[in-house]
Amino acid sequence: MRFEAAAGSEVGHRYTANFDVLHLTTEPLLAVVADGMGDSEGSALAGRATVDTVVAGLAGDVTPDLIRTVVARAQETVTEIGRQDVGLAGCTLTALTGAADGLWIVQLGDSRVYRLRGTLLELLTVDHTMAWLGAVHGWYPFDSPQANAARYHLTRYVGHPEQPAPDILNVVPRLGDVFLLCTDGLAEQVEYARMAEILATRAPERAVRELLDAADAAGGQDNATAVVVSAERV
Repeated sequence: MRFEAAAGSEVGHRYTANFDVLHLTTEPLLAVVADGMGDSEGSALAGRATVDTVVAGLAGDVTPDLIRTVVARAQETVTEIGRQDVGLAGCTLTALTGAADGLWIVQLGDSRVYRLRGTLLELLTVDHTMAWLGAVHGWYPFDSPQANAARYHLTRYVGHPEQPAPDILNVVPRLGDVFLLCTDGLAEQVEYARMAEILATRAPERAVRELLDAADAAGGQDNATAVVVSAERV
């Protein structure tokens, strides 16, 4: 099995700069997405430092213990950035990395990993937000003003004062699986059915382009980033 992949990012119409940061390599597979919180200098520095730390640290034999160590290192780095006069320093972190026993998913925040297997598009990660908790427990309607406000209340992220650990999930890919890593600027603007349609019928490079175009057409209210990874036969 080999992985074909592509990545892209768009500023959108709300911000003048892009506070999403991405990294992609296929040999070995490592896809990383970070979404800075807000539009401050601290946001930009947090995203860049987090991605650089994860890319440098997740080399060789990737294990859950190594992932936790690397994320803790990123937490410490971003916490130190936050002590400077740079505004809010924090970001999400979502990563997909190859390992001897399948793929590891790393999750902090509300960027996401989806998997298309056959005709079923599944969300593999959990959003670390009060909106997610509210939707699961029925605190308020999903499309209510309360839910919309709660989307901006992250319970875990890089730079959080308590330096929370990430979710770590192991998945075994099958031939034909397609994975999508994306920031909330894409997930919250592109409808599920449209996302599934694009992933099912497009090669990674074209899928990324069409996903970003769909986010832009939906309003472009946030930076939008997508990484599409397809499991192919060697």
